[in-house]
Amino acid sequence: MPGQGLSLRVATLLTGLLECLGFAGVLFGWASLVFVFKTEHYFEELCEPDAGPMGNVTGQALFSPPDCKAQDESFSLIFTLGSFMNNFMTFPAGFIFDRFKTTVARLIAIFLYTSATLTIAFSSADSAPLLFLAMPMLTVGGILFLITNLQVGNLFGKHRSTIITLYNGAFDSSSAVFLVIKLLYERGISLRASFIFLSVCSAWHVGRTFLLMPRGHVPYPLPPNYSYGLCARNDTTEGEKNTAESEKLEMQSKEFHPAKEEALEPGKQPEPRSFWRYALSQRFACHLVWLSVIQLWHYLFIGTLNSLLTNLAGGDRALVSTYTNAFAITQFFGVLCAPWNGLLMDWLKQKYQKEAKGSSAVTVALSSAVPSLALTSLLCLGFALCASVPILPLQYVTFILQVISRSFLYGGNAAFLTLAFPSEHFGKLFGLVMALSAIVSLLQFPIFTFIKGPLQNDPLYVNVMLVLATVLTFVHPFTVYWECRRKGALAAT
Repeated sequence: MPGQGLSLRVATLLTGLLECLGFAGVLFGWASLVFVFKTEHYFEELCEPDAGPMGNVTGQALFSPPDCKAQDESFSLIFTLGSFMNNFMTFPAGFIFDRFKTTVARLIAIFLYTSATLTIAFSSADSAPLLFLAMPMLTVGGILFLITNLQVGNLFGKHRSTIITLYNGAFDSSSAVFLVIKLLYERGISLRASFIFLSVCSAWHVGRTFLLMPRGHVPYPLPPNYSYGLCARNDTTEGEKNTAESEKLEMQSKEFHPAKEEALEPGKQPEPRSFWRYALSQRFACHLVWLSVIQLWHYLFIGTLNSLLTNLAGGDRALVSTYTNAFAITQFFGVLCAPWNGLLMDWLKQKYQKEAKGSSAVTVALSSAVPSLALTSLLCLGFALCASVPILPLQYVTFILQVISRSFLYGGNAAFLTLAFPSEHFGKLFGLVMALSAIVSLLQFPIFTFIKGPLQNDPLYVNVMLVLATVLTFVHPFTVYWECRRKGALAAT
């Protein structure tokens, strides 16, 4: 790899990491921003007035705090819409990325992100409903940043899964941005100033788009003498495109068809299967259920955290602020947790490649994903059990398990799709699985309303049902393991 090319790739890697860390997944620091919005009196008119004076043992008149259930529901609904759009719009975003390539996708992301940050910057308590528009735009722009950056893993060959999970971890950690905004707000920096700064950063996104990113896609496997960005050579673009396409087809025929079938018809390349054949496969369906259930737990927890902490702290705003800060700080460490999942998958893939005799490459890749899937389910189960116990100090443990589980979830999701399906369909399959899981994530708002209403703030029965659903996610790694065993047995005969 030439020195100049290596420097460019490292620059692309590091700036992409910074972009995901500072911008892509800020929505998931929602609890910190809700604290600021409440201080700024957003949706405060929805709070019911004080119930009136109450007597105490000393004869002094006390006033009960206002009932702000409707205010909490408004904030929960905004997060529900934002998280829904974060997932649902991934499918059209993936299609845009596959069809119109990197530059167009990133310019759309920059437009949406800048529009959202400016909208929030110039909003106020009187125009609080603008948040219903701004937060979905912010999340769609962020997911486009993530999608266009995931291809950077293709530049680094055998470390591909590690980099993909690293970027997903940075996406998770970007939720700490709203914590920074909250801390700055408490020190006198206005909400408007913080979001105007985020808007100005769009100039950096534009520069990176044209200088450090390809106009098309980063192919996998990487063809010889591949160049992009500052080092792009226009006179070789078409040749590199043809090379990438031929190698992609060769890779596809090797990885996604058993070795035994290739031996039966030497010299004949099987035709690549269509997108819908993969999208309707049992493998994809099981992965969808696995992702949807675990993700629902995380979204429900993040979206209702402020209300949960307020109840557990008895309305003590200082205590709520302390725990909100603790939660946001733990989210930052997602960027450190996620790569361990990718390292595990890369190490297992190399290990199985050395040990496998006669097995297809896709079987080896799937085998390396099984421990990651099972470990993610186990971490989510631990997080779900801790979150179900209404003890305030225990929430510190819940925060730690939540960030590790979430880091493994999204990094493992992206890495699994790259290992289990052809790279030419990655954008569409990634978008489809996120879009369908978004429909399931809409359950978080009726669940929250059900807890606040009929269950009278007692989430016990809901937690029990969600824990049982989490146990069922272990079915996915088991089915992948069974598929690998079956294919391995067929290859050995």
